[in-house]
Amino acid sequence: MLGYTIRRIGAALFVLWAISVLVFLIFFATPGVDPAARIAGRNADPATLEQVRRSFGFDAPITTQYLKMMNHLFLERDLTSFVNRGSRVVPQITDALPATLSLVIGAAVIWMAVGIAMGTAAAAWRGKAADPVITLLGILGVSMPVYWLGEVINLFTQSRMHETVFRWVPPLGYVAPTENPWQWFLHLIFPWLSLAVLYAGIYARLLRGELIGALREDYVRTARAKGISERRILVRHALRCSLIPVVSLFGLDFGALVGGAGLLTEVVFGIPGIGHLTYNALQNLDLPVIMGTVMYAAFFVVLANAAVDLFYARLDPRVRHV
Repeated sequence: MLGYTIRRIGAALFVLWAISVLVFLIFFATPGVDPAARIAGRNADPATLEQVRRSFGFDAPITTQYLKMMNHLFLERDLTSFVNRGSRVVPQITDALPATLSLVIGAAVIWMAVGIAMGTAAAAWRGKAADPVITLLGILGVSMPVYWLGEVINLFTQSRMHETVFRWVPPLGYVAPTENPWQWFLHLIFPWLSLAVLYAGIYARLLRGELIGALREDYVRTARAKGISERRILVRHALRCSLIPVVSLFGLDFGALVGGAGLLTEVVFGIPGIGHLTYNALQNLDLPVIMGTVMYAAFFVVLANAAVDLFYARLDPRVRHV
């Protein structure tokens, strides 16, 4: 297990390095892309462009530029924004992280609880009227884009019905839990729900299929032959085995969302998280911030993948020799 863990960590570090090189080349070495022209403005004269290149180090070899940026980002941690000069990238990411964690953790609790409940109920009532109803609800949840659902929610809670039904809903934004826990909850309840609807449908459909397959296994038939109740068989035997792929998928989804995949939700509801920071950086082509947020996102996605692989290796020793 130790050897497999070391190999997996080494592979994760290699992936992070490869991502950093790829992202850097896309924004700094792609033919036709000139960061100096973006910073200087559309009507900048050649002398101004040359001055910008010298000021930002764009006249250095591409390998030197990459090494300097990685040094400022990871070692000295003083990489600054190209748009807001003097504003450091790492503090911007750490300041945005609590909002993203608040959004993702709350939504994850909802979608896991609802998804497991819906999937278990659909499997337990398979062939009955409730099964297609639950399946249809799951399909509807998967089919509704997060940004569309968020805009519809805002249409009712922030404008049309704000003065009647939704007077308790605060304006768009974010309040830290340390500042006001109740306002933190009110600001995030609809972002949680809009994000959880999508994932709850996915997890419900996945769990239903896994449970139906598990209920046909030999060990379930043996349990029935022993006289164990169907409810206990479903919860104590089939559900425990069926949750393994669900937990694996949860690790990947959670890592991606913490890494900024909740961008649309954050932008729609005005939550100043990692996704919102990435969106603003892309709007302004602020390359250091883009590099910082992409590497941050890659770290969490790679970390989640490594954790899932180690989890599988713990459960199945055969994986360690792959």
